[in-house]
Amino acid sequence: MGDKSPKSNQKKSSQKQAASSSATNKKNAATASKQAAGKKK
Repeated sequence: MGDKSPKSNQKKSSQKQAASSSATNKKNAATASKQAAGKKK
């Protein structure tokens, strides 16, 4: 049913990587801000 051409598969995998990396970046930013807040006390 889906497009099996290498180009579309590459596009899908790059989109997945972009999504997961942005989620990781958000997690890291949240952790960093929590650590910074903890050090101020």
